Amino acid sequence: MARHQGEHPRMGATDVCPLIPVAGISMEETAKYAQLLAQKVGEELHLPVYLYEAAQPNKSRSNLSVIRAGEYEGFFKKIKLPGWEPDFGPAEFDTKRGATVIGARDFLVAYNINLNTTSTRRANAIAFDVREAGRTKKENGKAVTDAEGKPVMIPGTLKSVKAIGWYIEEYGIAQISMNLTNINITPVHIAFDEVCKKANERGMRVTGSELVGLVPLNAMLEAGKYFLRKQKRSVGVSERELIKIAVKSLGLDELGPFKPEERIIEYLLMNTVDSRLANMKLNDFADETASESPAPGGGSISAYVGALGASLATMVANLSSHKQGWDERWEEFSNWAEKGEHHKQKLVKLVDEDTKAFNQIMAAFGLPRSTDEEKKARSIAIQDATRYAIEVPFKVMESAFSSIEVIKAMAETGNPNSVSDAGVGALCARSAVMGAFMNVRINASAYSDKEYVDKMIAKGKEIESKTIALEADILRIVNEKIGI
Repeated sequence: MARHQGEHPRMGATDVCPLIPVAGISMEETAKYAQLLAQKVGEELHLPVYLYEAAQPNKSRSNLSVIRAGEYEGFFKKIKLPGWEPDFGPAEFDTKRGATVIGARDFLVAYNINLNTTSTRRANAIAFDVREAGRTKKENGKAVTDAEGKPVMIPGTLKSVKAIGWYIEEYGIAQISMNLTNINITPVHIAFDEVCKKANERGMRVTGSELVGLVPLNAMLEAGKYFLRKQKRSVGVSERELIKIAVKSLGLDELGPFKPEERIIEYLLMNTVDSRLANMKLNDFADETASESPAPGGGSISAYVGALGASLATMVANLSSHKQGWDERWEEFSNWAEKGEHHKQKLVKLVDEDTKAFNQIMAAFGLPRSTDEEKKARSIAIQDATRYAIEVPFKVMESAFSSIEVIKAMAETGNPNSVSDAGVGALCARSAVMGAFMNVRINASAYSDKEYVDKMIAKGKEIESKTIALEADILRIVNEKIGI
């Protein structure tokens, strides 16, 4: 560290180590793990460690930039100041390794925006325009201070954004290097558009951008929807298409290929076993269904038929949104398409979940039963798996039934040239509901809680009855519009 030089602020070799709750854990739990890690690093590695963000109980020193102020070079004195003793580890600054900061925080997106300039000064000017901290107010070339002698700041235009300008020799361009500390307040696409605006005002142009590290899936999906809405196009398209639009609109592939499977955190964490059937080719899925294996069976097929029905409704909505002469109605149909896409995605996931439920029953029946304890554990496992095998096809029923709202709307108001597609969608939804209900009933026959079974069967009959009536209504509309 004594010989290190660079553009980015730092105070140690391992400068900062954030723990981030992704799924299945609260921020409070994550903060406790960060505190335990910080204690372990301080005690075992003999490093000065500071807590930050949610892990830091002292909010006057929870901000990373406040802790890091003075950087490596200034910390030999700072660590001795009252109030700046480390939370863990020795109060001596390590010349070779520096200090480290450990904490818990929400997902931070490190994001760089490329400019058609080599000037760090001009890049910094844009960074000061947009970052929340803004720039120091000056009069006659001198910084203006308040009554306490602190600099008066002119805030930037973007909340929860930190930014600096720098020159990247590797690329031969200047960039705005940004930390988006809360993408719910300032998402990636808003930061990009604002920098485009400020660059244009200063005679420069944004040429693209790059994400450093991983990005949450929703950040990419929202970016894709944002740019589609700007074009007045339907946002009810597939996840893959939304990501493609986001990548092209943000210029994320300017400096190198952007591979979603390597850059989106949910895709890296995804268990491919949970989507094995959904990811099959059509021929392979048909072959798998036709094989002597009992799964995928009627439940998975019902879910897939329901997904096809929702897909047809979504297609009609997208065609209607982009129909020539219907420009003023694009948003209406875009909203319907988005609803249809939601139902489609849910039903596609249930294709694998139904087969998973069947496999859990088979695994439970395969448990040992040599002793009374084993028999009891096996019996409980069978009942738990059976309940799950009732609930999954019931979810298929609910999702397929919900999709009929979109199907009916498209039969009534969608592109008349595609009304037959809405009709086929209704047939698919009806088949999905009735097929899934058969699976609910056959699995319920083996479940011991009769009160629960009676309740589920009653609900299922109600959904089935409503579905059949809606299908008849939709087919009547479709046949009237076809006319022959």
